[in-house]
Amino acid sequence: MLKRMFVAPDPGRARLRFAARAVLGIGLAVVVCFLAGHSVVGAVTGGLAALLALFTVADATVRGQALTTALLPAVGVPVLAAAAELHAFPVARDLAFLAVVGAGVYARRWGPRGHSLGVFAFMTFFVAQFLHATPEKLPELYAAVLLSVLSAAVVRFGLWCYERRLPPAAAPSPAVGSGLARVTTRQAVQAAAGAGFALVVGQLVSGQRWYWAVGATWWIFVNTASRGETLVRGFRRVLGTLIGICLGFLVAVPVHGAPVPTAALVTVAVFGIFYTAAVSYTWMMLWVTVLAESLYGLLGVLSPGLLGLRLVETGVGALGAALAVLFVLPVTTHAITDAWIRRALRCVHACTAEAAERLAGSATADPAPRVAELEQLLGRVRLAVAPLVHPLNPMPARKRRARRVLALLDDCAREVRGLVAVAADPEASHDARLATACWRVEAAVEALTQGRRVTFVAEAPAEPALAHLHGLERALADLAEPLRAPSGSRLVGA
Repeated sequence: MLKRMFVAPDPGRARLRFAARAVLGIGLAVVVCFLAGHSVVGAVTGGLAALLALFTVADATVRGQALTTALLPAVGVPVLAAAAELHAFPVARDLAFLAVVGAGVYARRWGPRGHSLGVFAFMTFFVAQFLHATPEKLPELYAAVLLSVLSAAVVRFGLWCYERRLPPAAAPSPAVGSGLARVTTRQAVQAAAGAGFALVVGQLVSGQRWYWAVGATWWIFVNTASRGETLVRGFRRVLGTLIGICLGFLVAVPVHGAPVPTAALVTVAVFGIFYTAAVSYTWMMLWVTVLAESLYGLLGVLSPGLLGLRLVETGVGALGAALAVLFVLPVTTHAITDAWIRRALRCVHACTAEAAERLAGSATADPAPRVAELEQLLGRVRLAVAPLVHPLNPMPARKRRARRVLALLDDCAREVRGLVAVAADPEASHDARLATACWRVEAAVEALTQGRRVTFVAEAPAEPALAHLHGLERALADLAEPLRAPSGSRLVGA
């Protein structure tokens, strides 16, 4: 875990820029809220709204990101109003919260925008519980949300819009059963059921901090599709929270909410959240916990007992998520894994075809977006396979095969990147053997996705493009063994 945190590659310093911009955007939002005369509660609300605007919006294009950001208050303000108005009516409030949970997960069927709006809606209701929002506080909270989202947008789309220089990346979704819609429907029911369990048990544990359990259940379901992914994410959330609480005893509790050290600690925590999010969910949760501890210190309620309660409520939320994915409309790990591996293999072929056309002299062929899509797909494959390679997985044979599949897919990606780099060279000439080699890659992909044997002819071409295609063929042929698994332990196959 430490290696993933400190040694993980950061191509183009994307994670560093992502985290640094978040610190700038959230810092600006908090300063604007204080300049507008808001209280600490208003500034905290604004800072969290800016954090969500910078963290959750992930449309493929800058224009799409700007539109989604503009829509966030349209979702957040009504939810905030409902949460505040129902504050004095616990039963109605709880039912409304569960409805927001289900609707927020169901909205994922509309892609990144639906996901972002669903997360913002849930977190707005959550923040209202966190700050004990009541109707008389609504004008200040409305203004804080609007000012902060605007501040985040100014930083993201004005001061530091590094995405404008990047090629738009596709946001792929797997076809499972009748498609992503079916998965989101199942997960919406699962999330509502898990959150219901967390809400009831969480209130038995604490009548004041019960919403922590619901929040844990919600975030465990984010960016997962199968029961295996959800179980692993729940484990990582509890572990990250535990480590964050231990760190909190060392840094957050001694600060006692003092403004300057707390501001410094919040800055470090925000940077940590954004910098580690794409690398390790455990590390991200560590920094989320430190951020929560710092905010509670700022509000004057942080204590060792509160930290222990947070760990218990997180465990309740993780248990609720686990029970839901195991017993309520379960989505198997195999189904999700198969879908993502098939998509990755077909993208390998598409990348190869585009690169071959570019080498053949086509002015319109551009493999770069396909390579970006392949990187995203491989990320989703790793996430889907994570339950199979987890240290606690009791099936070593399946774990070895899953690791072998990941290693060979990485080999495929490396050869594809090399091929695309050669194709980008204007001096690269077309070789008639490229068409034959590309046809063999296509045949290998079809054989793999249909469970048939892959043929491979050993040779050692000297021409760079052919060498990469040859290496790609070898990796695809080697994939046949772990993918053609025996019944009951498959990674790909019917």
